[in-house]
Amino acid sequence: MKLFDSERKVMEVLWDEGPVPARRVVEVLSQRIGWNKNTTYTVIKKCVEKGAVRRDEPDFLCTPLVERAAVQREETNALIERMFGGSSELFFSSFLRERGIGEEDTQELLRLIQEKGGEKR
Repeated sequence: MKLFDSERKVMEVLWDEGPVPARRVVEVLSQRIGWNKNTTYTVIKKCVEKGAVRRDEPDFLCTPLVERAAVQREETNALIERMFGGSSELFFSSFLRERGIGEEDTQELLRLIQEKGGEKR
């Protein structure tokens, strides 16, 4: 599921806090990024229309219907396809050149590479 940045902000609140009334989403996003109530309710409505959020009575209880990991996976795959021609190797080598990683992360990545052993997705 493709989420716009604004929709992802709503989802992050729901992923962090679980099902909460819409007014709680308003509070959090007002504090985090200065959104007003109308903006937040509009974006919640868009998330509901996309099937990413269920909104129930009482209190317009908002429940996330998609998992953070699923959205991350889809966004990562779209980025790799769009910017690196679908090549995970090019993506990863670019990432390492630009950002680098520490020793602990290096060991974990080596473990994951060995565990996956050339698995195709």
